[in-house]
Amino acid sequence: MTRGTVLLEMLSDVDDPRQPSNGTRHDFLEMLVMTISAVLSDCDTIEDVAAWSRAHTSWLRQFLTLRNGVPSEDTFLRVFRLLDPKQFERCFRRWLSSVIATRRGTIAIDGKTVRGSGGGGESAFHMVSAFATRLGLVLGQEKVSAKSNEITAIPELLEALYLKGRLVSIDAMGCQRALAEKIITREADYLLAVKGKQPNLYQAIQDAFLDQKDRIAYVEQVEHGHGRLVTQRCSVLPATGVVPDSDWPSCAVIARIDSVRQIKGKPLSLEQRYYIASRNLAPAEVAEAVRSHWGIENQLHWVLDVTMKEDASTCRKDNAPENLSLLKKIVLNLLRMDTTDKVKSSLRLKRKRAAWDDELRRRFLGLTPL
Repeated sequence: MTRGTVLLEMLSDVDDPRQPSNGTRHDFLEMLVMTISAVLSDCDTIEDVAAWSRAHTSWLRQFLTLRNGVPSEDTFLRVFRLLDPKQFERCFRRWLSSVIATRRGTIAIDGKTVRGSGGGGESAFHMVSAFATRLGLVLGQEKVSAKSNEITAIPELLEALYLKGRLVSIDAMGCQRALAEKIITREADYLLAVKGKQPNLYQAIQDAFLDQKDRIAYVEQVEHGHGRLVTQRCSVLPATGVVPDSDWPSCAVIARIDSVRQIKGKPLSLEQRYYIASRNLAPAEVAEAVRSHWGIENQLHWVLDVTMKEDASTCRKDNAPENLSLLKKIVLNLLRMDTTDKVKSSLRLKRKRAAWDDELRRRFLGLTPL
């Protein structure tokens, strides 16, 4: 059974949000299959999805009944505006838990704004995502309330995920005692960035690295290329006597990353970043986890913006932005989980190939002819 087949089975558990009494003409599950097929085939908007489905009606009829043909763009949009995003996301998580064999590695938590979703007096839609850095897969998402911030959405996302044994990394926005406690109670570990919003903790860590120079363990890495020289040193100290357990539960180590950047023709720049972790990590492990955390920017956010044109989306009404964002993450995971590509194509090219090759598209989705 392919990952796509498992996904389609899970989608059958999602409830049709429309009222049958209104005379629904198009099967809900078939609409989901059409939409995922179209997004996989390089379509980025609902208008594209409807047009692609009309152009590929003959191919779709091999697997779907399409009793009343292909829905209109308005019908697709209405369904995604009404669809319960919580139930849709639960289905997404169940699918992933059934196809991912490993539960090791770091989970990076970070937020992204879909800029095109703002306008007409509405704030742009903002989403917090959980990203498995080793696998390159999205594990879940949580919408940030228009009148709130990421701190309120992160606990709900953490509660929904399987965290046992994982290392959860969050930037300075998530450096909150309540979040640290939540992660520990879920039998996981935290790696939290520390900035000035936690002044006492920040100062204590700074002082510790000045006072305990003889105890510092560190690792250094040098990157060179494109006229740029970057030297990064990751230093680690025990948290005992520096970070009270009563304030930050189970804190085991503190870390500092010194980054010296030299770009041809520009002044030398120095940046220092501080972290706390509940796992007794070695310097190389901290450095790797931090690099992995920021990988969410180019492995997820950049891909959603550039490859899938998420920032250009102007869907603003009701649940549509949240549901369409999840659809794109479903497709992104399908592409990343593909093991048949012998030439290691880019995600952009994989979508192009799925658009050009009917059999490849069928295999991705695990569709079986009627």
